[in-house]
Parts: sequence; structure tokens; C-alpha cells
Amino acid sequence: MRKVYYIYNPKTRTYDRIYPTVRQRALSYLRQLFVGMGLGAGSFILLLWIFGSPSEKDLRTENSRLLSQYAILSSRLDEAEGVMQRLQQRDDNIYRVMMQADPLPDEQRLATANNARYNELMDMANSRLVIHTLQKMDDLEKKIYAQSKSFDEVVGLCKQHDKMLACIPAIQPVSNKNLKQTASGYGMRVDPIYKTVKFHAGMDFSANIGTPVYATGNGRVKQAGWDGLYGNCIIIDHGFGYVTRYAHLNKIEVKVGQNVARGEVIGQVGSTGKSTGPHLHYEVRVKGKIVNPVNYYFMDLNADDYEKMIELAANHGRVFD
Repeated sequence: MRKVYYIYNPKTRTYDRIYPTVRQRALSYLRQLFVGMGLGAGSFILLLWIFGSPSEKDLRTENSRLLSQYAILSSRLDEAEGVMQRLQQRDDNIYRVMMQADPLPDEQRLATANNARYNELMDMANSRLVIHTLQKMDDLEKKIYAQSKSFDEVVGLCKQHDKMLACIPAIQPVSNKNLKQTASGYGMRVDPIYKTVKFHAGMDFSANIGTPVYATGNGRVKQAGWDGLYGNCIIIDHGFGYVTRYAHLNKIEVKVGQNVARGEVIGQVGSTGKSTGPHLHYEVRVKGKIVNPVNYYFMDLNADDYEKMIELAANHGRVFD
């Protein structure tokens, strides 16, 4: 109902009706309109805050679904990482061991983080989860690539396996029938001249001067000539990381650069250089490291002979150099 306003008239002692002007009516209508709009907007905002808009509800649902998918993806990446670790262990401890190759270095397997790429994601919602998942994917991708390259290398080694077996030192450099004794083996020994304990890097085979010395594996002659305390010396590079040395020779029968085969005569036992008697000093190096030659006679010795050779090699008898 429309409101009616009156004003008291003291002269007539009556109430006179007031009729508002057009301007007053317009202002009244506007005031009522704004009050109504404000109440409506406030009610709408309150309802949105309590219940949310349909679009926000959809976004929350979508966000929840994405978080679940990220969690599933992270779990599957963890499973894939476990499979990759088992592949790496099998590669290092079985395949590469069978091919006599070194384990793949850790730095080739580990991924390098692209921090700039991750920093771009810091402003995203749930950035920690997204970045952590992305790091897992990058790490796994790097490891898969490194493992595939490792398998390619192992395949290449398999193709050269027969060649490698022919090159590995595998026989004695002096025939058993020509040996007087195995004078001294690998390890700490008393020097025959200086009478001090020092490391003996190879094995000495005592034999008459002129006894044939054989190449213990296929390879190329790297050195053939006088070599200080070693006297007349031959060094053969067999490839695949194997190198052998034959020292104190009386005669050298090969030249530098010459290819030799396992069992081929390369020189004669002598007593040149720092030597106290006729013998052959024999060394084996694998990838630059001096190793015990006794482990490289497996083609010449049966089980009993091998045990005897180990016993002789471990003795602390006379050293000739």
C-alpha cells in the first residue's frame, strides 16, 4: 500500500495531507531500488560462499580428479623405477660381468635436473606435486636412455665375444715341461738384491736360457726392446683392456706393431736387466690395473694343476728380479 503523509496545521487545527513532488518520488523509488539490489546481491554472495557456484563445483571436482590421477601416475612411476633398478642390477652384475665389462658409471644413469623448467611451474596450484611427478618422469627417461645405450654396448660385446675370448690371456707363457720351478708369485716379496720387502707385480718362471716364451693371447706388440730394469722386454696389447709384459728375455723374436696369436713364440727366456738368474717375469694388466697372473692360465691347467699353481704362486721362495 502506498504510504500517505500528513502535517499538522496549527491555524486550522487540522492535519493537511502532503503530496510529495516528482523529484521526491523519484528519489524514494531509487532508494528502494538500491536497497533491494543490495539485499539481493548480498544474499547471492552469501549463497555462493556457502554452496558455491556450479562452475566452482565442477572445478573442484575436476581438481580432485586430477590430483587422483597424479597420485596414480606417481605410484606407477615408483613401480617403473623399481623395474629399472632391477634391470640396472642385472645389467651390471650379470650381463656386463659375463662380457667382462665395467659397470655403467652412476653419473651416466642419474638425470640432471632442469631447474629452470621446474621454476616455471612454481605458480601452479599443487606445484609441489606436479614438480615432484615431473622430476620422477625426467629421472626415469634419463635412466631408460642410459640403459638402452648400455644394452647396445653389451650387444656389441656379445658380437665380439669369440674375438675377446681369443685375446684374453689364458695360457702360461712358458710350457710346464720347460719349467724348473715357479720361483715366486704375485704379492709382497723380499727383493733378491736390495733385501727389502716390496711388491712383486707378476710371476717369475724359472727356466733355462733359450726356453721359448709364448704369447698368452691374441694381440698386437706394443713394445719390443730394452726397458731398464726389465731388460729385454715385450709388451702385448690384447685389446679389451688386457695387456701382458714378458721381461728379462734373452732374445726377442717379434717387432713393434706385429700381430701375434695365442701360443706363438715371441722370445726366449733370459736373465737381462735386474735379474739374478734365468727366468721369465710375466705380468698381466686389466684396464690399467695390475692383477695376479695366476687367474689367467685356465686353458693350460686342469683343476688339480690349477690348485697346485695357486699354491706355488703364493710361496715366499726365491725372487729372481
